[in-house]
Amino acid sequence: MKKNIVNILSCILICWICFSTSAFSLPLTITDANGKPIIIQKVPVRVVCLVPSATETLFRIGAEKAIAGLTYHDTYPPGASLKPIVGGFFEPSISAIEMIKPDMIILSDIHSEIKKRFSGSDCLLVEMKTTSLSDSFSDILLLGKIFQRETQAKEIITQIQQELELIKRKIATIPEEKRKRVIRLMGRDKVMTPGTDSFQNEMIRAAGGITHPFNKKGDIIEVTKEEWLRFNPQVIYGCGGDEKTAESFFSKPGWKAVEAVKNRNIFYFPCDLTCRAATHTGYFVSWLAADIYGKEFSNKSPLVEKDKIITSRAIQIDLDYLKDIRILYSRIYDFTHKTLVIDFTKPLSVVSTLEGERSHIQTVGNHFSPPQYWAMGHGNTLDGLRNQIYAVIGQDEKISSFLFTGADMDNLSIQQETFREMRVHTLITAGVESNAMRMSKDEGLYYEPGTINIIILTNMKLTSSAMTRAIITATEAKTAALSDMDIRSSYGSGAYQATGTGTDNILVVEGSGVRLDNSGGHTKLGELIARAVYKGVQEAVGKQNRMTTSRNIFQRLEERDITVAGLIGTKKCDCGRDPNVLSGAIESLLLDPQYAGFIESALAINDEYNKGLVKDLTSFSLWGKNIAEQIAGREIPKMKDIVVTDTLPPVLKIAFNSLLNGVYYQEKTE
Repeated sequence: MKKNIVNILSCILICWICFSTSAFSLPLTITDANGKPIIIQKVPVRVVCLVPSATETLFRIGAEKAIAGLTYHDTYPPGASLKPIVGGFFEPSISAIEMIKPDMIILSDIHSEIKKRFSGSDCLLVEMKTTSLSDSFSDILLLGKIFQRETQAKEIITQIQQELELIKRKIATIPEEKRKRVIRLMGRDKVMTPGTDSFQNEMIRAAGGITHPFNKKGDIIEVTKEEWLRFNPQVIYGCGGDEKTAESFFSKPGWKAVEAVKNRNIFYFPCDLTCRAATHTGYFVSWLAADIYGKEFSNKSPLVEKDKIITSRAIQIDLDYLKDIRILYSRIYDFTHKTLVIDFTKPLSVVSTLEGERSHIQTVGNHFSPPQYWAMGHGNTLDGLRNQIYAVIGQDEKISSFLFTGADMDNLSIQQETFREMRVHTLITAGVESNAMRMSKDEGLYYEPGTINIIILTNMKLTSSAMTRAIITATEAKTAALSDMDIRSSYGSGAYQATGTGTDNILVVEGSGVRLDNSGGHTKLGELIARAVYKGVQEAVGKQNRMTTSRNIFQRLEERDITVAGLIGTKKCDCGRDPNVLSGAIESLLLDPQYAGFIESALAINDEYNKGLVKDLTSFSLWGKNIAEQIAGREIPKMKDIVVTDTLPPVLKIAFNSLLNGVYYQEKTE
């Protein structure tokens, strides 16, 4: 017996030694995208990552603690917003990187100045360039090896491959003659698209689309009108600012004569997905495929798996009328849906802004349908959508009341507020990136289930009036939360603060306990509801959209459709400076808290000016001149008008002209 135990322990020890030396042994020799062998003596602990796809991977494999600096393009996942910014992808600040004293910099082939500065130093330079999906897998595995997270890296690659295989099987049911011609829209002054050899075209093909035959290589190529008409795309997609290109060109003769424009088959996705081949490639390809073939996917014939509940996760809230709370993960039309399900021990009344007041309810909840399902869901009525979902998760519409959302249920915020024996619980999902509105300013065009969804539970018994009044209290708290976060309306280039989204819903449960008739602002119950909603909305927005009150100035400018490059233009300005040099200088200034604070103040003053609460900008102009002279290190005889865009509001034009004048006069000699 002792001999057997010794043998077993010996085997375990040998396996441990083999595993340690093969998977985690250092030094390690790797080869980067430049073909250069690099020896890793130890796991890096202070990394500056200038490649957003690599940043995303480092977070996913659990190596985020090593990140000491990144670009302002890195907004995913939420933890990225807490990391120091070293500038943009195209013009990172060398001085900001030097201050970090990194032991490794992950960069691309455009970062020649960074290479020149840090070559020959103790800092390792790892170059990454993704031109294909196989490159992205190699990048993920490479980072896994460097940071001793190879197992996690392989798991990510396996997940992506499984998602791609699922779409491949669904697409296989669609005849070749029904496959659609798809193009990625890019550019600003010209219509452009990724080259034939780009990973973006590989993603289109993985989604079942037919890519362009232009036979031009490169990350981005120009498309002539003749090529455009000859290809005649049936589906067009883009991200972010690509919508402006569409608005500019698709009203012109020729450009508007293709099927995609005629049939309005134009889709926009988050740039984090379209422009990167990283850990979410499978997710994006499945979303793109579902938008291309929404009609085909809505039929049962191409289903790969049966609709069913896959697993569930329990949630604990202590209220005597709650029987069970959990999140169900289900497969519906081959894509993963997530449903918050709250079962009661007895029938209760509820008030829902989606369904009105209902009695004898035994279950309430909040259902998340993934983006892959949206195209199918939009072709359905709310009743049809509800029936499809209820059939899978086993609910009866007669005794159930659910909200519906496109915000991921894994980003659910659960809050509790108490006063003596009184307790309020809120369960909130929130997404504001594409649907935020300012009521009284933005136009209402359509209706669909909610984006900010709030469920309110208490340990009190609320009357009908108390339940309906709670909706006003919660709405005011929601708007306060968005206002204090400076969430912008998704319409009108972010000119206004948002008051909510166009599809919000609130559900209040009657509860049990001491009877209460009022939940307004002067009541303690109203106070608790407001606090819980306020905290919950802010946390849910942070989880879903990576937006927090501490987000950087670059992100806040982007929410207003403002870019530094757009302020200056692409041509040499009247000041005689290269626009790329000016752009890099302004980005470097905005890394300084003092100058970032100046622009942040300008954003706040601009809102008050637009409301008519600030009328005279003389003092602000003097402040701007002082800022310009501080940057220049000298007195400025005459401020120049360097900002080229005509759409910038007066306050922001003064602010950015101040920074630009400071840079202009900094090096100018009389």
